[in-house]
Amino acid sequence: MGGAILYALNRWPALTRYCNDGRIEIDNNAAERALRAVALGRKNYLFVGSDAGGERAAAIYSLVGTAKLNGLNPQAYLTYVLEHIAEHPINRVSELLPWNISLNHSEHCEAA
Repeated sequence: MGGAILYALNRWPALTRYCNDGRIEIDNNAAERALRAVALGRKNYLFVGSDAGGERAAAIYSLVGTAKLNGLNPQAYLTYVLEHIAEHPINRVSELLPWNISLNHSEHCEAA
């Protein structure tokens, strides 16, 4: 018990920093939740088939995570992109990224 108390006392300024800065969270639960998908999928990554398959999986995970961070329902967003990408000019494909979806498109992609 004494070791744990000494550990906390030696790190007291860092442990109480959130009291002086309202932007700092008291815990890191949000970061841990964001990484949960990575931890849960770790064994699945063994079965992507190849390095190229792993790179594709990483790209999809990144796209889904970015859609969530931009307030979009990932399934609705991916459905929208897959429905429109065939007719979309290749030099303007960045317009289909989650942060570039216009308001009329985001209605289609709102979280349920």
